[in-house]
Amino acid sequence: MITSEQLRAARALLRWEQKDLAEAARVSLPLIEELEAVPGQLKTEGRAIEAIINAVHSAGVSFFDGDYSSPGGPGVRFSQPSGPSLDTNEDETIQYREFFENDAPPGAGG
Repeated sequence: MITSEQLRAARALLRWEQKDLAEAARVSLPLIEELEAVPGQLKTEGRAIEAIINAVHSAGVSFFDGDYSSPGGPGVRFSQPSGPSLDTNEDETIQYREFFENDAPPGAGG
């Protein structure tokens, strides 16, 4: 089950207003306002919560309930990375001439 705090955090990651979430989930704006106003677990009928979760997931954000092996508690994160974090294209690697040969003395490491 997700919390109102997670719901607000998910909206923040997506840069959505409450009305944007309501439209994406096809629920009423007053329902979103009510759910986010009460701290703790969301309390409403399951179909509405399911629609909200599906809308957020479809937009690329996942919920974590805190019952997993990683440290931390309930939270949210982007489902997919926005792109590669490291440049791994070796065809574009620049090799400087001064680093072609290892000029360190034996046993220096590196």
